[in-house]
Amino acid sequence: MTQQASATPTPAALGRDVLASIVVFLVALPLCMGIAIASGAPPALGLVTGIIGGLVVGSLAGSPLQVSGPAAGMAVLVYQLVQEHGLVMLGVVGLLAGALQVLAGVLRLGQWFRAISPSVIHGMLAGIGVLILASQIHVMLDDAPRASGLRNLAAIPEAVIKVFPMDGSVHHLAAMAGLVTIASIVLWNRFRPKRMALIPGPLIGVIAGTLFALAFALPIAQVALPETLASGLNIPTPEALAGIADPAILTLGLVFAFVASAETLLCATAVDKMHIGARTDYDKELRAQGIGNLLCGALGALPLTGVIVRSAANVEAGATTRLSAILHGAWLLLAVVAFPFVLNAIPTSVLAAILVYTGYKLINIAQIRKIAEFGRQELAIYFVTLIGVVAIDLLTGVILGFVLATLKLVYTFSHLEIRTTREEATNRIDLWLTGSATFFSIPQLSQVLENAPFGSEVHIHVEKLDYIDHACLEMLSSWEKLHQSTGGTLIVEWSELVERYGRRAGDPSKVAIPSLTHRSAA
Repeated sequence: MTQQASATPTPAALGRDVLASIVVFLVALPLCMGIAIASGAPPALGLVTGIIGGLVVGSLAGSPLQVSGPAAGMAVLVYQLVQEHGLVMLGVVGLLAGALQVLAGVLRLGQWFRAISPSVIHGMLAGIGVLILASQIHVMLDDAPRASGLRNLAAIPEAVIKVFPMDGSVHHLAAMAGLVTIASIVLWNRFRPKRMALIPGPLIGVIAGTLFALAFALPIAQVALPETLASGLNIPTPEALAGIADPAILTLGLVFAFVASAETLLCATAVDKMHIGARTDYDKELRAQGIGNLLCGALGALPLTGVIVRSAANVEAGATTRLSAILHGAWLLLAVVAFPFVLNAIPTSVLAAILVYTGYKLINIAQIRKIAEFGRQELAIYFVTLIGVVAIDLLTGVILGFVLATLKLVYTFSHLEIRTTREEATNRIDLWLTGSATFFSIPQLSQVLENAPFGSEVHIHVEKLDYIDHACLEMLSSWEKLHQSTGGTLIVEWSELVERYGRRAGDPSKVAIPSLTHRSAA
């Protein structure tokens, strides 16, 4: 954990915030451009989003140490939008998403965006990672990505062949620059000196890949920024705004708002665990994100979210207030205005290589192992979401995962396991109940009880029972009377469950559990 975040920087903390802002800027700069390229948009639009994420959202955020900007998790959605509806509709969808986020914040729905199974979220992020990795491998070779995730995956063998020069193309040269970039990131993250720990791997990768391309004068594609930032904007036209009522555009606006909000608030929760300062105000954060996306939409830039990579770098660099997030936006603006010639020297294959590495990190094999610890059901939810995102689309994948998680929840709260033992000599039957006894369980429980011989002594053990509803209580009471008429008895270890059940009802003495409440195990 880092030191406590405060609302106003002290003179001592000011220096740490300025240093942290520089670190975050160095992380954000290549990612803003790379994510824009991965989204099928000009790099300038990613930089505009990063600037707004710092200067505007950083000033209004409900999570002071969270850093916002273009996110790899949204790149797949943006690419789909650009391919199907054109770049001009990006701003329209951004305006819709921003308005929905502001509305959600005003209605205080922030906490509800966190009510999503972690297996669904991690499956979604892993699916996005697969899609980004598969598409950016082709960009890393100065080749165009295919029309869908599955086609990108299927074309990877073709991309491998292009690494070996055969037809006079420059694919192998772009691949060399990309591989130098990835190798530099991996080696830096593994062997960087402690005193240089704050220098981010992506920055080292960009520098190494760019210098490699310049040193050998590689004839590969480079970043193309406009002469002025204003000339590179993608402001929605009146014709584009007229399409706001298109059901497909409305759906994309809803999807953008949902995914951006979920990613942002999960990121904010993670950031809260990294420091001991003020906790996130989720509704305020939603409103800030909505205002930021409204501005991004008005300028036709990429949508923004809270981003864990930049936020973690911010906290680890010693940030104490929102000043660091704000300043990182100022440094991005300064870099675009004052040093565009430096950014224009960066090969696109180098930025694509950073996204290939980012996609790999999103897949996160270690996270799969953690999910597996919670059982096969959670693992199934994860892989259904992942496969749905990759094979169909992001929204369908998330819906499939959410439905499966809901079914698992219903199963958990309706599943009753009954273990039975019988002592022939004493005519005693013991039933151990585990799980939840609800009206769903009545047929199962009735069948077991009805198999008890006349005159037997039936003991029901409920210490492992999580919940029982009124329907099951009534059924047990009715069966007890029937069993007593045959000379049998029903004995229930009830005291602990009655106490828990009664607390939920408000008064244990008023819980309607018939004669069963007066019995205990011998």
